[in-house]
Amino acid sequence: MTDPIEPEGDDPRADLRWGTIGAAARDAVARGGDREAIVDGDRRWTWRELGDAIDRASAAYLGAGIEVGDRVAIWAPNCAEWVVALLGLQSVGAVLVPLNTRYKGTEAADILRRSRAKVLVTVDGFLDTHYVAMLDGHDLPHLEHVVVLRSEPGDVLPEPAERWEAFLELGADVDAGAVAERAAALTPDTTADLLFTSGTTGKPKGVICTNGQTLRTVATWANVVGLADTDRYVAVNPFFHSFGYKAGIIAWLVTGGTLLPVPVFDVPEVMRLIAAERGTVLPGAPTLYQTILNHPDRAALDSASLRLAVTGAASVPVSLVEQMRDDLGFDTVITAYGLTEACGFATMCRRSDDAVTIATTSGRAMPGIEVQVVDDDGHELPPGEPGEVVIRGYNVMAGYFEDPAATAEAIDADGWLHTGDVGVMDERGYLRITDRKKDLFIVGGFNAYPAEIENLLLGHPHIAQVAVVGVPDERMGEVGAAFVVPATGTTPDPDEIVAWAREHMANFKVPRRVAVVDALPFNASGKVMKFELRTLLEEDG
Repeated sequence: MTDPIEPEGDDPRADLRWGTIGAAARDAVARGGDREAIVDGDRRWTWRELGDAIDRASAAYLGAGIEVGDRVAIWAPNCAEWVVALLGLQSVGAVLVPLNTRYKGTEAADILRRSRAKVLVTVDGFLDTHYVAMLDGHDLPHLEHVVVLRSEPGDVLPEPAERWEAFLELGADVDAGAVAERAAALTPDTTADLLFTSGTTGKPKGVICTNGQTLRTVATWANVVGLADTDRYVAVNPFFHSFGYKAGIIAWLVTGGTLLPVPVFDVPEVMRLIAAERGTVLPGAPTLYQTILNHPDRAALDSASLRLAVTGAASVPVSLVEQMRDDLGFDTVITAYGLTEACGFATMCRRSDDAVTIATTSGRAMPGIEVQVVDDDGHELPPGEPGEVVIRGYNVMAGYFEDPAATAEAIDADGWLHTGDVGVMDERGYLRITDRKKDLFIVGGFNAYPAEIENLLLGHPHIAQVAVVGVPDERMGEVGAAFVVPATGTTPDPDEIVAWAREHMANFKVPRRVAVVDALPFNASGKVMKFELRTLLEEDG
């Protein structure tokens, strides 16, 4: 494969075709050789050792009967085996379906069922969470293997789980030629991943992205931010998220540095890792850096090796950018904007931008990608006027999984992806996101969709109606607030509802405030007027 790095200027290669992620992995292994590829706790893997592990995993997937296009789900925290499981499945043409580690059984089962995943790769007992057990009682007729990546030799795994090492034995009799033959049959248009992102209907939609577009988009991003093969990448962003997977694993893969997976964000442990391993790159949501800066032991921790930070997903105070440079020692701080439907990337600041530009904008379009702000008729608006942000280019998804109607609604006849975000473009082409046409709010970097949360809350026996809105929060950026109408004959307890929500949904979706009301404010068309609910919150302080 040729050098994947894009030029930072205008892209002269609009029709350039990219290879496959499996081929990129083989090239990275060949280039890396005995250099360090992954450091995970006490384990240090060279690129050559990583390549051997990927080959074993690829053979195991073939031995398990995985065909091109079959879905394989990964439900696990960041670890070296996550990377092996991913690159192994993509090397044989399977499709990644990542599951949020915060999901409860119902949420995970819904995606497993709808994607018809044949294999689930997971862990058991992580942070006292038993992922396999959470799936008990859920009908998953297509799931053929539940594989536990890490377990102690004496542990008894719940049925029907099998250990990763046992799964790898399925490839013992698979000829290396069969793996090579499968890899040769893959193309840039082979689907790489199926990432489920919630929609305003409350039902997550599966976003399809291909191998070629993923590689090209990520390589462009890596070049603009200045990622290099000498970097030691502290991967705090979860691999199940588009940012952690694509700006994390894939970006590391195409540049060939060293990956330092972090399973749980714990400030002292992350700072110990940075100091001990001389970490250079630390991307994350603004809350990550704020939490580090506000930690009582911050002054005693050594962050001198840090050089590159990439953030976004929420507003960034100018003072934070300055602190990241002056206190944490970053040479480069870059903000960006993207969404899953655009391979996770659309606009970026540049390394030469000043602190005010970095803090108050999401940058300008990436090379080879078009970004406009348009009115309701799709006409481009002049600088300074707010409108919907639309995107066109090689980063736009292939479509929503088995949902042509939703795909046609999102991508118009001219190829523009309608994001649902409201933004303003300045004279330089720098974008500022000001609002959302769609209802989502962002909790510590995670998209939270009111319609989905409302549907989950309606499972509470004391709730007849509910509306959820996002409200500002100093630490998390935004958090959810729920207004509930009691079911007949019940008296909802707000604290109990919050506790119930923590048991039934991922914690970033859990409302931090619950207000019990007699009725919700509806307009003439029957839609809840959420601006009135936000006003009530502001009046209550």
